[in-house]
Amino acid sequence: MPISIKTTNEIQKMKIAGKLAADVLEMISPMIYVGQKTGELNKICHEYIVNEQKAIPAPLNYHGFPKSICTSVNHVVCHGIPSYKEKLNDGDIINIDITVIKDGYHGDTSKTFFVGRPDKEIKKLVDVTYECMKKAILLVRPGIQLGDIGNTIQVLAEKNNYSVVREYCGHGIGKNFHEEPQILHYGKPNTGIELKEGMTFTIEPMINLGKRFVQLRNDNWTVETQDKKFSAQWEHTILVTKNGFQVLTQRPDESF
Repeated sequence: MPISIKTTNEIQKMKIAGKLAADVLEMISPMIYVGQKTGELNKICHEYIVNEQKAIPAPLNYHGFPKSICTSVNHVVCHGIPSYKEKLNDGDIINIDITVIKDGYHGDTSKTFFVGRPDKEIKKLVDVTYECMKKAILLVRPGIQLGDIGNTIQVLAEKNNYSVVREYCGHGIGKNFHEEPQILHYGKPNTGIELKEGMTFTIEPMINLGKRFVQLRNDNWTVETQDKKFSAQWEHTILVTKNGFQVLTQRPDESF
């Protein structure tokens, strides 16, 4: 599949979908507390997306995924399945990954939340993971190569003695949930595809406290660290503009 360059009309739709995805994370934030169940978080998000936003939760039934959001707790790297059996505890971290479809276009974003009071070591992991994403986003402009993005993330993570998950990556996005190109979160500078105005894709580093190796649970969705050490992730949908970038899923408390 060739990389799609979005038209002005498509970009407008992507902006709307991106704003809706960001709004879901804002809405769900106060609902994340000790004792809350991830199944309940899924229900609240689903009802908000469908009833309030009149949009579609993209993960639901995507290749058979059973829920409307992904909830990845502690050593779960990504694609955690919400459940009423899973209760949040003090000191946990939870990544909530939201993708909505509005008018045929996708907006995709995720945030790692603290439950109760985080351990200092874990807070640093989450903060550095955000910085990895932000530093990579700030590079985006026409002419930059994908290897530059991956390398920036890898260097910052490894400088802090963390590791970068390699099996899962960012992706082009638009009419399709996942499009070309793949956005690796590691790599060599001055390598890979050159960015062009009108490209839209996600940057979503998964950074591990321990080693980079992951494994798939028996549910065939949930990805966790092999060493069971914590993993953090943040994600935004990015548009390449004439002179730089626009974060289509930016929240009010963020600046780029």
